[in-house]
Amino acid sequence: MKMRRIDHIVLTVSNLEASRRFYHEVFDMPVIEDQTENNEHEHVVTLRCGHQLIRLQPTDRPKEQLQAAHPTPGSVDLCLVSGDDPEDVLHHLKSYYVDVIAEPQPNQGAEGDMTSLYLRDPDQNLIEICFYKNK
Repeated sequence: MKMRRIDHIVLTVSNLEASRRFYHEVFDMPVIEDQTENNEHEHVVTLRCGHQLIRLQPTDRPKEQLQAAHPTPGSVDLCLVSGDDPEDVLHHLKSYYVDVIAEPQPNQGAEGDMTSLYLRDPDQNLIEICFYKNK
């Protein structure tokens, strides 16, 4: 069996609306409205991030729906790839009053050398924003 890519991830959040606003407004991720038509996604907000999806589920999502054994807000380290210049991203984050907890620094990722900066989302998940040169 050979896995080809990640289709989506699910983040457990303490406040669904606050997290939806954060990921939609700060990262400009479109909200996919038609994903809620399926009962399985009734209590979930779905956002598009490139070719993948990020789903946000509240901590009180009905337990009869398939989910992790111990869904917990603030337990994820997530890396997002930006196509923008790090200085532009820093300026954008500042305009939304988002605290950067680690300034741009060299790092390694799935595509090799990159530069990363770090922040936290409303549930204190660690969000890494990375920048690849010439990609």
